[in-house]
Amino acid sequence: MTGAGGMLGQDVRRLAGSDALGLTRADLDVTDAEAVRAAIGPDDVVINCAAWTDVDGAETHPDEAMRINRDGARNVAEAAGTVIYVSSDYVFDGSKRTPWLESDQINPISEYGRSKAEGERATLDANPRSHVVRTSWLFGVGGGNFIATMLRLGSERDSVRVVDDQVGQPTYTGHLAESLLRIAGGDDFGIHHRSGQGECSWYELARFAFETAGVDCEVEPCTTAEFPRPAPRPAYSVLGSERGEPSLPDWQRGVTEYLAARKVKA
Repeated sequence: MTGAGGMLGQDVRRLAGSDALGLTRADLDVTDAEAVRAAIGPDDVVINCAAWTDVDGAETHPDEAMRINRDGARNVAEAAGTVIYVSSDYVFDGSKRTPWLESDQINPISEYGRSKAEGERATLDANPRSHVVRTSWLFGVGGGNFIATMLRLGSERDSVRVVDDQVGQPTYTGHLAESLLRIAGGDDFGIHHRSGQGECSWYELARFAFETAGVDCEVEPCTTAEFPRPAPRPAYSVLGSERGEPSLPDWQRGVTEYLAARKVKA
């Protein structure tokens, strides 16, 4: 797998066991096509977790985001026998109010979303044995994430303001990693949607995290307009699936397991 040092990659590597080769960014720069061909062979099954993940940073560094999320994805897909490309709910524009399906038209509204959409296309075009797995609102013990930020702020402040008009599906990387490994072992190629079941706003996620962690901090709702960010976010990016495949556990269970794992790691 690539991107083994990232938040998702660490969980995939842990669950895959010692027989799987995990390549960090220091081990392999996926934008170096020659290095990718030297590291990955046509008999390899590769879970490609290497990615530019800074959504706001992509607005000011679109070429860098595209180089990793599109060009790097193409390099990995061309070299591998089978490849799994991890994509994002941000390939959608958020205009629907029902869950987005694999067959729905993508229309990203941010540079990050565009880079992931191009990565999907590059992967599928380069390798007929490709899985594109869209997921959303990731959190895990292996890296910075929204819940970790909220817990830090909650320990420093009496109250926080959190956006309540963006709705999606928080997804625990431990749960997603298990699903990616199952997908990697199959031949149902194409696009898959995999996110924590249920839906909530960032405000609702923060409240649940505080309540579950026992953090005494008031959460005040606000609108996206009141809390502007460099990159636009889809207002509704809940993912549904037409495939009839096993769903991930619900997002509340993901938060609970994540908080328990944080304590163990600490």
